[in-house]
Amino acid sequence: MATLTELNHPQSPDLGLPESTGDQGMALGLNLAPGSDEDGWTVPDPVTLADGTLVQLFKDGEGLHAAYEAIKAAKFRICLEMYIFGSDETGRAFADLLSEKARQGLKVFVIYDSFGSIATDGKMFDQMRRAGVRVQEFHPFWPWEGKFSWRPVNRDHRKLLVIDNDIAGLGGLNLSGEYAGSWVVKSKMSPCDFWRDNAIGVKGPAARKFLQSFAKTWYYVTRRGRMRTAELIYNLDGVCGECEWPIRKKPKRGTMLHGQGPKSDGQLGILASAPTRHRALHPFLSKLFREARKSISLTMAYFAPHDDLIDELCAAAKRGVRVRLMLPGRCDVRLLLIAARSFYETLMTAGVEVYEREGVILHAKTMVIDGQITMIGSTNLDYRSIEFNLELSAVIRSCEFGKQIEDLFDNDVRYARRMTLGKWRRRPRLDRIIQWAVSRARNWL
Repeated sequence: MATLTELNHPQSPDLGLPESTGDQGMALGLNLAPGSDEDGWTVPDPVTLADGTLVQLFKDGEGLHAAYEAIKAAKFRICLEMYIFGSDETGRAFADLLSEKARQGLKVFVIYDSFGSIATDGKMFDQMRRAGVRVQEFHPFWPWEGKFSWRPVNRDHRKLLVIDNDIAGLGGLNLSGEYAGSWVVKSKMSPCDFWRDNAIGVKGPAARKFLQSFAKTWYYVTRRGRMRTAELIYNLDGVCGECEWPIRKKPKRGTMLHGQGPKSDGQLGILASAPTRHRALHPFLSKLFREARKSISLTMAYFAPHDDLIDELCAAAKRGVRVRLMLPGRCDVRLLLIAARSFYETLMTAGVEVYEREGVILHAKTMVIDGQITMIGSTNLDYRSIEFNLELSAVIRSCEFGKQIEDLFDNDVRYARRMTLGKWRRRPRLDRIIQWAVSRARNWL
């Protein structure tokens, strides 16, 4: 984002699980404040793609710091799409800055999700509107507040910032203190309250495509209609090879299908998925797993996917692909933690390496295939992301960037415990029953 180059330079409760394989004792592995090196992670250099686009990887609160600095440096337009826009000190710092930029004459657009921000003080959004910020609420949760049909199940889970025409940022970070640490305002929270997350900054030609994604969502929330209007599929064939999408009406010659341009050698694609009848997200994930030949490194906050995706991961491991999963040891949605654990025996039997991140709540959503194809954004591997939500991920073909994501996975391994099949099979029978029952109901979580 605006500061790409400047930024360059207590134990979890006893659950009867295997002992930690981490080597960091009581350390949390978080980057809580500028200058902190407690996590042993150094922000890598930005990666330059073939078209000149810079992609910068951020860990924890660094991403929100970069977003704040990018907004300060904005010249004429700011577009922000956020699932949770909190009204704590961090959220209000962003609200104040956006209001200031609007008063300076910039065009400022904000979309927030009604359910995700249900605990947010509505007066903060009113303050922004009075300052000239154009604020839209995605799918009001209370039926009497909406102008269109009531759709409480479908949520906008995307996290996107677009500045002017050439800067964008996305990832898993929401706007609140548990994601920011002390990177935006000095935090008074306990270290155990913070969440572990990832984000990227994009600077250059590819950033304009994220502006197109925001514009499609803005069109939907202001005019409504079919949710497919909020979907953008860009250059996935060019990045990953021919994709076998669900049956769709073929476009006329010379036209594009949902933002899908002609096949190219571009290194960045966008999957801004929407809950439509022919969803692109599920078949794309299947393709990535099925075509892996060497490795799959997957870090996922919520892991309760369809059975066929579990089968693809197991099949990959059985054909010699090194499959590694980094999943949370603590979770804000306890039932999803139980659902994820219901797959451990199946996965480990197939040869999948399973790790649980300790000490913090893991909220990151990244995967890298064969060290080359990286997917990073807001998308979880659960029914809600695949079937019900608007999600946004960047898909990047770059061995250099893939290496950075794998290095970040290895950094998390230092603060994780490796699950072992022998000990897992000796867990109490009641745990097995509860895990099975929750997994059967995972499409409602």
